[in-house]
Amino acid sequence: MATLGLVEYQDASPEVRAVYDDIMATRKTDWINNFWKALARDPVTLGRTWQSIRESMAPGALDALTKEMLYLAVSATNQCGYCIASHTAAARKAGMSDAMFSELMAVVGMANETNRLASGYQVEIDERFATTPAPK
Repeated sequence: MATLGLVEYQDASPEVRAVYDDIMATRKTDWINNFWKALARDPVTLGRTWQSIRESMAPGALDALTKEMLYLAVSATNQCGYCIASHTAAARKAGMSDAMFSELMAVVGMANETNRLASGYQVEIDERFATTPAPK
């Protein structure tokens, strides 16, 4: 159960309903998931978070499947069960196969292990890895 409860559409303030309406229109759906209903207890946080997600997940240099798989990878790393479920569903809708999911989880697991090893051993960054501009 959400700490402060959920705000259903029919009980929402006009400000919250406007965000809900935008979520449904943008996502071409007729329902609001529990994440947004929980955030609606604080309309400012709801609006700010929706705007940020809407912008970062919008079409751009990365395709929708890549963005959802990245979101899923970070969610797995952060151990957010809700986000894992939500973004697995979204990635599957965007075309992620079982094989892609399995490979993604293998990479996530390996990255977490090697990140912790590099941190624990306090490995100095190689000069060759210095940030350079992308090729044109």
